[in-house]
Amino acid sequence: MRTALIYHLLLSLVWMALTGAFSFDNFIFGGVVCFFLLRLVMGSTSHRYFTIVPRTISFVFFFLYELLKANIQVAADVVTPPFYMKPGIVGVPLAAETDTEISLLANLISLTPGTLSLDVSDDRTTLYVHVMYLKDEQAFIESVKNGFERRLLSIMR
Repeated sequence: MRTALIYHLLLSLVWMALTGAFSFDNFIFGGVVCFFLLRLVMGSTSHRYFTIVPRTISFVFFFLYELLKANIQVAADVVTPPFYMKPGIVGVPLAAETDTEISLLANLISLTPGTLSLDVSDDRTTLYVHVMYLKDEQAFIESVKNGFERRLLSIMR
């Protein structure tokens, strides 16, 4: 996987040198072109790299969408009285097993306004999250499991 990443970065830099435009947008465009060239040359089934890159890009856009949505919800509640907060603490069962997976999931949840990761159970099977807008506990658990955790684990594993 590292070899494909190194080839990808080097080919993107070669693209910039050949086009003579050293800008961020040209680097991104060259990166996309080089990704498809590498996939064509190396074969899409032989390298895990070609599945992780699209999943990572998809995850970044998903996180930005969730971040924007949560910011709008919190800002609208702060600006318009009365407050619609219904705070609560939810225990989210974890499929994440390693310390890295659990830490990344907890940090991503905490970065989203309106939620805060509080603790992990001693057996590392439950993440406790404080939620500002808890309408349905089961719906929140499903949104974490099918949103952040599933996408994060598809990249990490």
